[in-house]
Amino acid sequence: MKKLLLTAITSLVLFSQSLFAVNVNTADAVAIAAELNGIGAKKSQAIVEYREANGDFKTIESLTEVKGIGLKTVEKNRDLIQLTVK
Repeated sequence: MKKLLLTAITSLVLFSQSLFAVNVNTADAVAIAAELNGIGAKKSQAIVEYREANGDFKTIESLTEVKGIGLKTVEKNRDLIQLTVK
């Protein structure tokens, strides 16, 4: 019974993460700021401007090319970032 409950909880957590993930290649600045931890209006606008100037992000790590976005920020948001439509 405990194993079944643990499996159900794990599945629910994984499912909920996919519900609240944000596609940084299509989302506007407001949506990015709302979904990602440590990303406010200024940084989310920088993400959108970088994308518009340079094209879609190919990897999650490429977000570090945006001024003000470091690897720590990317790592803590890894599960919340999408690059393609699911």
